Amino acid sequence: MAYHFYEPAQGHGLPHDPFKAIIAPRPIGWVSSIDDRGHRNLAPYSFFNAINAAPPMLAFSSYGYKDSVRNIEATGEFVWHLATRHLAEAMNRSSAGVDPEVDEFELAGLTPAPSRVVEPPRVAEATVAMECRLSQVVHLHTAAGEPTENWLTIGEVVGVHIDQRLLVDGIFDTVAAAPIMRAGGPADYFGIDAGNLFRMKRPD
Repeated sequence: MAYHFYEPAQGHGLPHDPFKAIIAPRPIGWVSSIDDRGHRNLAPYSFFNAINAAPPMLAFSSYGYKDSVRNIEATGEFVWHLATRHLAEAMNRSSAGVDPEVDEFELAGLTPAPSRVVEPPRVAEATVAMECRLSQVVHLHTAAGEPTENWLTIGEVVGVHIDQRLLVDGIFDTVAAAPIMRAGGPADYFGIDAGNLFRMKRPD
């Protein structure tokens, strides 16, 4: 078996970073926040995942100290939304690099809806939203201790909104929700298909 080997510090020598394709699929951290003056912000992050169950916690990593991180550190709150196929174009529009005063809800043609526990609004069109309080922001460092340009934001989920149509006999229907995820090439997204389902029970 032949392998392509590389040391990341020396470059991968390929047209697209394989790390971003191999660690896949990656769910999208579609995050709404507000600044200390109440300006709304909405942005997607492809380095995102759930990291704990009790209490439920999730995290996203931002390349650069962007508006989302700044807002969340200032207010201590944010909302995560499930990025789904029917909202893919709107999610993509909200990724535009615009000034902090620009409202990405308006830019993406989305409706802000009041949250129940936190101040930042949620996307009314999203079928799932999780209201979060800030646990910590971590400035990531290399193994050698050098600071990077990345910030990891960790939030504790304090409120969950689920479209009732996605609950079948009390179980969340992931296929019906049609989440989209990042993987593959620079513009590649993937979905979930029922034909890919298989089950395994953990050993006793």
